Amino acid sequence: MKNHEDSRRSFLRAGAASAIGAATLGANAWADDKLAQNGDASITIAGYPYERVRAIQDGRVKVAGCKVKFETSKIGELNQHVFSGPRTRDVTEVGLIPYLLAFCNGGLRDYQLLPIFVLKVFRHKSIFVHTDRGITKPEDLRGRKVATVGYSSSGLTWIRGLLQDAYGVKPEDIHWVVTPKDSAKGQTGGVSRWEKLLPPKNVSITQAPKGKDDSTLLLEGEVDAIFHPAEPKAYVDRHPKIDRLFSNPRKVELAYFKKTGIFPIMHIVAIRSELAKAEPWLPKAVFDAYSSAKQLDYDEMRKIRWAYSSLPWYGQEFNETREIMGENFYSYGIKQNRKALEAAFRYLHQQGLAKRELTIKELFDPSTLELADKKQ
Repeated sequence: MKNHEDSRRSFLRAGAASAIGAATLGANAWADDKLAQNGDASITIAGYPYERVRAIQDGRVKVAGCKVKFETSKIGELNQHVFSGPRTRDVTEVGLIPYLLAFCNGGLRDYQLLPIFVLKVFRHKSIFVHTDRGITKPEDLRGRKVATVGYSSSGLTWIRGLLQDAYGVKPEDIHWVVTPKDSAKGQTGGVSRWEKLLPPKNVSITQAPKGKDDSTLLLEGEVDAIFHPAEPKAYVDRHPKIDRLFSNPRKVELAYFKKTGIFPIMHIVAIRSELAKAEPWLPKAVFDAYSSAKQLDYDEMRKIRWAYSSLPWYGQEFNETREIMGENFYSYGIKQNRKALEAAFRYLHQQGLAKRELTIKELFDPSTLELADKKQ
């Protein structure tokens, strides 16, 4: 069996040959018509242009042995490309929970996960209530109607999980009103069609009246609260009767992190399984590139980002975050994120969305299980 370096050299030789027309690959081959003239193979990476990823997008950080074409997109389209689209992108950002549902319930095996967690968000801030309904603490949500954009997105799954773990409020304690129409402009739900294959038992889920978004439902009194991955329009517009359930979400989220060690994962990076198998050196090369790009982001935050940001206490916030969560507060790799991953697996099964509880080993490319960020 060839080792990783031999595999990489073969990969580059094949790329150079194809670039001059000496070889052609079939329509289903990963490298079809995608080779750079300098002998480096060209790969397509897709995702959001986060500051922690920007150095890959603009070329300051390279994926070793590859020339990168970076396609920016939003999560709805990114998910669709992987789940039901052409599946031509070599490396792509996807929603964690939708991917897990597709893997568990839909048999998706075209992409494998890499332990690159490009979007993490604490979710206590994502609960919004009508202030006239007497909801002052999480336990008051029992028996209430809650509007959501979809039901099985990453953010909503985490909210339901933390409500049950920390406050004893189960999904079946709430009446869910689902709408496909999001009041936050530019937002698209990361809803997976595989949730329909395994509808949660004993959970009340109804469809909102046609044409009504989450904010309209709340303002018209048809629901008592909204669980939203960003911010619903009613809150953005500062409607006097709409507020967050937690008046100081940062304080609550900090306490949650100190107690659990979990920084909830929303989006993750995946690689085409066929490509990872053919070129076993590539998953690590991709991981190293994302890790290096994140390091550059850290460096800029330390040195000069405060001057470019309009936030007056940017530097103070950055330093406080490092003190609380550590220097590498946005860590990649399995070891630092195991608790979050296993919580997500448990939530999906516990909430009746996944047929079984998934495991790390079956989801991630084997060569990446021990990878970790370089010293920050």
